[in-house]
Amino acid sequence: MNIVILERDSVGTDISVDCYKDFGDVTVYANTDNEADVIERIKDADIVINNKAPMNARTLANATNVRLIAEFATGFDNVDIPYCQTHDIAVANVSNYCTEAVAQHTFAMALFLLEKLSHYDNYVKSGEYQSQRRFSNFDIPFTELAGKTWGIVGMGNIGHAVAKIATAFGCKVIFYSASGHSTCTDYPQVDLVTLLHTSYFVSLHCPLTDRTRNLIDAKALKKMKPTALLINVARGPVVNNHDLYDALVAHTIAGAGLDVLEKEPLQAKNPLSTFKDSTRLIITPHLAWASTEARQRCVDEVYENIKAFLEGKKRNIVS
Repeated sequence: MNIVILERDSVGTDISVDCYKDFGDVTVYANTDNEADVIERIKDADIVINNKAPMNARTLANATNVRLIAEFATGFDNVDIPYCQTHDIAVANVSNYCTEAVAQHTFAMALFLLEKLSHYDNYVKSGEYQSQRRFSNFDIPFTELAGKTWGIVGMGNIGHAVAKIATAFGCKVIFYSASGHSTCTDYPQVDLVTLLHTSYFVSLHCPLTDRTRNLIDAKALKKMKPTALLINVARGPVVNNHDLYDALVAHTIAGAGLDVLEKEPLQAKNPLSTFKDSTRLIITPHLAWASTEARQRCVDEVYENIKAFLEGKKRNIVS
């Protein structure tokens, strides 16, 4: 088999991908971020391992040997599924490999914002703390998680993990079904307007679909509490970045934590790049999923997907 890894660095260079040599010849590229390179690099491939590289009619047209696209990810919106179905190309993803990591990062950002940690860290490091006479400083008030309503958009594996942690902190959990077809009965399901109106925290854990694109726009943000914190660890386009910027400037909401953006990496033209108040906005570079353990699980799961495919078995096939 001729295996091409288009985005080897997407799982980190500290994680080995030598295991794929078990299946044949492996060609590795650190990153592939434009269609011309994709076309050239996969033209003789039997199996393509990728993450964000576009897999569509243009990039796959001359890659007549490709029979499996193995995603280094849960999401597969970079793949034209109907095209693959009509051309007998299987697409396999990995699921539930980074649940704990994303849930952990959700609360890391929420607590960072809630307790104004950047302010107090700077207060100590600037020398102001050592020059004061009293033992404590809390000039910017902060509140507790306990007793607050935590609203979750998307009650999948990650949403469930977040709900359990929020409950442990003493929060009341409610959720909105991003698909409209949730069967979860562990927590109250509400409509989106109710969730936005009543939640102190709103965390997003939904896939990017036509239903969720721009779900959190100016209209939605105006329905949120002025004390609310928004956390997006889902997909960047779920939140309209320009509308969020306006909401932060106008103090429509208290703050936001973003691990994903409309276009990545962060663009200079994105107004959020100019918002420097870290007590109200924290942006991390799409790393919520990327604990060492999660990245190793991702590589291992792709290995198992390829192994199963070559044995004629369907494992995590989404096409």
